[in-house]
Amino acid sequence: MRVRIVGAGVAGLTCAHAFAERGAQVTVIDRKSGSGQGCSWYAGGMLAPWCERESAEPIIAELGHESLAYWREAVPDVPNEGSLVLAPPRDVPDLRRFARRTDGFQWVDGSRIGELEPDLDGRFDQGLFFPTEAHLEPRKALAALTRRLVQEYRVAFRFEADGLDEEQRQPEGADGADLVVDCRGLAARDTLADLRGVKGEMLVLYSTEVSLKRPVRMLHPRIPVYIVPRGDGHFMIGATSIENDERGRVTGRSMLELLGAAYALHPAFGEAEIVEIGADVRPAFPDNLPRLRKRGGTLYINGLYRHGFLAAPALARRAAEVAFDGAYFPEVMDEDHRQW
Repeated sequence: MRVRIVGAGVAGLTCAHAFAERGAQVTVIDRKSGSGQGCSWYAGGMLAPWCERESAEPIIAELGHESLAYWREAVPDVPNEGSLVLAPPRDVPDLRRFARRTDGFQWVDGSRIGELEPDLDGRFDQGLFFPTEAHLEPRKALAALTRRLVQEYRVAFRFEADGLDEEQRQPEGADGADLVVDCRGLAARDTLADLRGVKGEMLVLYSTEVSLKRPVRMLHPRIPVYIVPRGDGHFMIGATSIENDERGRVTGRSMLELLGAAYALHPAFGEAEIVEIGADVRPAFPDNLPRLRKRGGTLYINGLYRHGFLAAPALARRAAEVAFDGAYFPEVMDEDHRQW
């Protein structure tokens, strides 16, 4: 099978891997100058199915557990240190509410928090520790996956190409493709009319005064914030969810709240250097659940919302089984299927 994948973000690259493993001849096309330069560029990279279960439907945890295993095998440098959820004393009721909505955690007291994260010793009285979760650095992970696709599977990449629109103007099969897999994210609104944009903002801090081994979520009345260690003193702080499709611009209010949460976690972040500020728009369907849609010779994978790295590998595996085996997955293909 000759497969053309449009979009070189996390969905497109994991699809390329899934199809190439089944023996397909794969070409990946993207308008950017390299892979992973869209929404994936600003992702947190938390592989946290249990934590996400607090605010997402069960299907996200199901996809996430499969994807967690995938990333541990597919790319190097996936720290398996778990996740930590904390709250200031006044917000402990939010911590209890978080716990009621999920599973797979241990209640930890201040002493245990200090053992897990020595730099947080004495700062919090209790928290939730999710020992089986992990995290990765999205940019490095996608670069490593791209190299693997080229070296092991001979996947071809065409960057700075117009993508699906240009290809569709050609006669069917003119470029030799038997199947098109559309992984364009929000750009697919020209075909998927029910997609909407949800902007996420992030920043990266550099500090030599704080060390963390694992992602830490700080519960906040307005914006729950996560701090993800990126190594070498760098920390990704994210992420807002704003119902608009305005790319690029980060608001002053969001900056204040992200920085305030980091400072609440540890005052040393008040002296940290801001090395990057970024924003992009996540694609989402009305129920915030991902979809795999087949229309003629095109498979659409979209609506990953906040769960790109958590859901993409599992969706990619399903897409390959749809194409090769005629499989059907109601949890992501049945438009009437709901998890509630």
